Amino acid sequence: MKIAVVCDKNINNEEKKMINAIKDAISKKYKCEIVRFDEDFLRKINKYDFVFNLSNKGGKEVKQVHVPSVLDFLGIPYTSSNTFTHAICLDKITTKIIMKQYNIPTPDFYVVDVGEIPNYIDGKYIVKPPREGSAKGITKDSIVDNLEDLKKQVKKIHDEFSQPALVEKFIDGREFSVGVIGNKKPEVLPILEIDFSSLPKELERFYSYRVKHYYGEQTRYICPANLDVDLEKKIKYYAQKLFRVLNLRDYARMDLRIKGGEIYFLEVNSMPQLVPVYSDITKMAKAAGCDYDKLVLKILEISMERWGLL
Repeated sequence: MKIAVVCDKNINNEEKKMINAIKDAISKKYKCEIVRFDEDFLRKINKYDFVFNLSNKGGKEVKQVHVPSVLDFLGIPYTSSNTFTHAICLDKITTKIIMKQYNIPTPDFYVVDVGEIPNYIDGKYIVKPPREGSAKGITKDSIVDNLEDLKKQVKKIHDEFSQPALVEKFIDGREFSVGVIGNKKPEVLPILEIDFSSLPKELERFYSYRVKHYYGEQTRYICPANLDVDLEKKIKYYAQKLFRVLNLRDYARMDLRIKGGEIYFLEVNSMPQLVPVYSDITKMAKAAGCDYDKLVLKILEISMERWGLL
């Protein structure tokens, strides 16, 4: 079997490290090559039997949906979720509406469409662009508790991203990340707590863009997280339910906060990055006794089994 590791044509150093590490892991068992998603992709990809998909860029308005769509059209099997699921998870508003519908706890929220101005506030909120990842658009000023600041942050989202503003109740509690791997019987990896208490005092205690990208080494990651047994069971139950409801495939990561014993799921990443050591899901796998190469091969073969190839 000939496997292509598909990545975007424009990648940063972190992504390059991930792509090479995944290729090296797969090459220990299968014939594997890196293929870039570019203007010549249709011609190149037809000679491969399977794709380990890492493409999360693409067009001007949507991301992460192009490669699955093309592969589906060509009949080439691939890792991770399909276009439909990626499209849902790429929009935090849609994801939260579905969570509400299926009684999966998530913070209350409302949406301010482009051109509209909010006219009330009744607590502390965080204002986000709904269609961005990696904490883009989130700063220390994204937390608001008065109407003037709310208006400023909503306008900022409208101006910078040309998107509606997601105004979500801010849960001032502990932050966690949950990784799920599998399909018919999805497995929840050891839960990871993200502890911001060791950061410099002037920094925000949540994943803003600067905390996520520039203070990772000063952030504490506790895995397995220290959780009450019943609370851990609830998190795993809701994570597995959300995995099924969204029709996620092979692997995914979910972010949540806990305050006063109550769980609040924030968002879902349908294709989390697998950067060695750095990425949350690799930390969770390590805590489960699964090294990086084993994790990559496990994701690959879970996917191949789903397609009936193992």
